[in-house]
Amino acid sequence: MTSTTTAPAPRAAVLGTGSWGTTFAAVLADAGNEVTMWGRSPEACREITEEHRNERYLPGVTLPGGVTATTDLRAALAGAALVAVAVPSQAVRAVLSGSADALEPDAVVVSLMKGVELGTHERMSEVLREALGLEERRVAVVSGPNLAREIATHQPTATVVAASDETTAARVAHACATPYFRPYTNTDVVGVELGGAVKNVIALAVGMAQGAGFGDNTTATIITRGLAETTRLGLALGAQAETFAGLAGLGDLVATCASRLSRNNTLGRHVGEGMSLEEAVAATGGTAEGVKSCRAVLELAAAHGVDLPISQAVAAVLHEGLPVLAMTEALLSRPRKAEGV
Repeated sequence: MTSTTTAPAPRAAVLGTGSWGTTFAAVLADAGNEVTMWGRSPEACREITEEHRNERYLPGVTLPGGVTATTDLRAALAGAALVAVAVPSQAVRAVLSGSADALEPDAVVVSLMKGVELGTHERMSEVLREALGLEERRVAVVSGPNLAREIATHQPTATVVAASDETTAARVAHACATPYFRPYTNTDVVGVELGGAVKNVIALAVGMAQGAGFGDNTTATIITRGLAETTRLGLALGAQAETFAGLAGLGDLVATCASRLSRNNTLGRHVGEGMSLEEAVAATGGTAEGVKSCRAVLELAAAHGVDLPISQAVAAVLHEGLPVLAMTEALLSRPRKAEGV
C-alpha cells in the first residue's frame, strides 16, 4: 500500500494589521500560504485569529482560515519564508528594531509601503535593507492599482512585484498569485517605489481640487502633470521611463486619484472642503501616507535638482497654511512651457 504525504503549506508573515496588510495576508492565504500577521492591538489580533475578521479596516469581509495574528513580532517571523511589511512608512525602523536575528536565513522581505523616509530620503526598500541588515537580492516591493477593499472582496486587479534579482521577484509573484490578483515582475525597484510614493501626494492634490468644487478637467490635468513630475524625479534617480507608464506608475496613480476608497484622495477632499489638517486626518481614519511623505519627496527632489510643483503646492497647503484656491492659482500662473519639458 502506497502512502502519500502532503507537504506543509509555505509560511508567510505580514507585519501590520491595517487594511492593506490584512488584505495582502488574505491574498497570500488564498495563494496557498499559512500566514501569521503581527499587530500591536491584542483585540485586533484576537478578532483576526478567532473570528477571521478585521472589522475596523475591512468591515464585513471574512478572512481565510489560513490567516492568524499575534502581538509577538518574533513569533510572527519564526519560520516565515516571506515577510511582508505594511506599517506606516515613518515607523518602519522603530517596528523592526532588534528583530533582524528573528528572520529566517533565506527569507525574502517585501515592502507593501509607499513613501519616502523623512530625514534620510530613503525609499522603503532601502529602509528595510538597513533596518534588517539584508542583501539587496532579499528585498522586494509590491505596488500597483491595489485598493485594499476591492481586493479583499476578490475584485480582479494586477500588481507589480519589483526586485533587483529576477529570481526574487518571481518567487514573490508565485507566492501571491491568485485568480483575482495577478502579479507582474519588474527589476526597476526605484521606478516602482517612486511611482507609489509620489502618487499619494498627487492624490492629495486631486482630492483638494475636488473638495474645492473643481471637476474632471482639473482632475485629469493634475493626474497627467503629476505623472510628468513623478517621471522627472524617477529618471533623475535612475529609473526606467516605461515603468511610469505601467501598473506601478499610471495604473496606481489613476486608481488612487480617482477612487473614494483612497485615503489620500479622501483626506485631500476634506481639506478642500475647508477642514484643517487635524480635522481631515480624524475624518479620514487610517494612514494617508502622502501627508508626511510629501515633505520627504520634496527633500529628495531638491537633492537632485528636480522641480515638483504639484507636490510643492500640496506641502504648502498641508504644512504652511496655503489656501487650496491659492494653490490652484499658483500652479496655473507658473511660466508657460512646452509640455514635454
